[in-house]
Amino acid sequence: MEPIRPILAPRPLESVTLDKVSQKQEPSFASILEKALGHVSAMEAESRQKVDRFLRGEEQELHDMMLSVQRASLTFDLFLQVRNKVMQAYQEVMRMQL
Repeated sequence: MEPIRPILAPRPLESVTLDKVSQKQEPSFASILEKALGHVSAMEAESRQKVDRFLRGEEQELHDMMLSVQRASLTFDLFLQVRNKVMQAYQEVMRMQL
């Protein structure tokens, strides 16, 4: 048989909510956007390096270079479309009447 344990006083509601917020920090919109922009920039830099290596005559496969250029182009186009949608959403919110 287990002994009876004492009942603990409940914690205040404010400390419970603050603990949950401090433990689980969601990434901000700015950090997500910054990460996406960094990815686009990295893809573009990688494709530029492969094109430079190909033009210098170093060991660089043509198909690998072309795939890298296409990947960078598609990544940039996707980022541009997301930016356009975000701007449209912002403009729509700004047009809303309160």
